[in-house]
Amino acid sequence: MSDILICPSMMCANFANLENEIHQLAHAGSDIFHIDIMDGEFVPNFGMGIQDFELIRKSTNRLVDVHLMIKNPSNYVEKFADMGADIIYFHPETDLHPTKTIDKIKGLGKQAGIAINPGTSIDSILELLPLVDFIMVMTVNPGFSGQKYLDFVDNKINRLLDLKADYEFEILVDGAISSERIQSLSALGVKGFVLGTSALFGRDKSYSELITEFKAYNK
Repeated sequence: MSDILICPSMMCANFANLENEIHQLAHAGSDIFHIDIMDGEFVPNFGMGIQDFELIRKSTNRLVDVHLMIKNPSNYVEKFADMGADIIYFHPETDLHPTKTIDKIKGLGKQAGIAINPGTSIDSILELLPLVDFIMVMTVNPGFSGQKYLDFVDNKINRLLDLKADYEFEILVDGAISSERIQSLSALGVKGFVLGTSALFGRDKSYSELITEFKAYNK
C-alpha cells in the first residue's frame, strides 16, 4: 500500500513562531502544507491571509495546497498558482462553471481538487470526477477548527471509495480527524488527511513522533 499523505492544517499552527513550525513539520515528514482561505461569506469565518501563504511557500519545498472556501474561486486561481500553490481546491457549489475552473487550474500546471461539504451530495459532482486529481471530503461543516466529526459523512466516503476504481482521483478528508480516524480510513483506502488540533497540533508528543505513528498505520 502506498504511503498516506499527512497534511497539516496551518490555520492551527502556532503563529507566534510560524516559520519554526513549518520547519519542524517538514522535518517530521509532513507531505502537504494545507492553507485555508475564507471570505466570511461562503463560510462564516476568515481564514489565513496572502502573507501567511507567501511565508509558508517560501519556507518549504514540500507541496503546498490552498483550500478556497470563497465565492467565485475562479477569480483567484491564477493568483495562488502564481504564488506557488501546487494543489488548488474549491467548492463546486460556489462556482457557476466548475469544469472551466478545473481546466484553468490544470492549464496553469497545477493539480485540481474539489472540496465537498457534509451537505453536498455525490450525485451533484459526478460529472467532475473524471477531471480532478483530488477530492477532499469535509467531515465537519467548514469554517472553524475544533468541531465534532460528522459520522454520517462516512457513507459519502465509502461511496467515493467505490467510485474511485473507475477514475484517477485520490480522496482526502478534512475535519476533526483523530489518530483513530487516520487508522480506520487509511485501511479503507483514503489517501490523505488534513490534520488540526484533533491529532497533530497541541498534543503531548512531537510532530515527528505523531507523524511516524500515523504513517505506520497503513504499512
